[in-house]
Amino acid sequence: MATKGKIIGWTTAIILLALAAFIYIKFCFVYSEGINEGDINYFQKEGFIFKTYEGKMIQTGYNSKNSNATIQSNEFKFSVADDKVAAEIDDRSGRQIKLHWKRYLGTLPWRGNSQFIVDKIVSSENVQPVTEDKLLDIPVEK
Repeated sequence: MATKGKIIGWTTAIILLALAAFIYIKFCFVYSEGINEGDINYFQKEGFIFKTYEGKMIQTGYNSKNSNATIQSNEFKFSVADDKVAAEIDDRSGRQIKLHWKRYLGTLPWRGNSQFIVDKIVSSENVQPVTEDKLLDIPVEK
């Protein structure tokens, strides 16, 4: 027959183990990872106590769900925890950029406001701005 102390001990151990597993899955487990490409809309360092880098990327593409294919844009909000990666993103503003990210199920104040944490830059390339003379070279259908 189990004593009252053993029951309380085992119950406490199981509750603490379940709590530790929940915290790990919520804040430390990488749920998914991938690469997004686009133009950086804004990138800034913000926060009251924990200063984190927050950014927004605009991704353009085609919406082919209907018969009239239209150009649409999608926003990708992300955070950067590493100062070196943040400096690289800041240096490459005005370029098409590919960012590798990891998604966590929860946010931590010192890691950023987003579940998507960018950990490296895959590539970037110069984007030629559209000028008036380039607009004149575009054929117009009548």
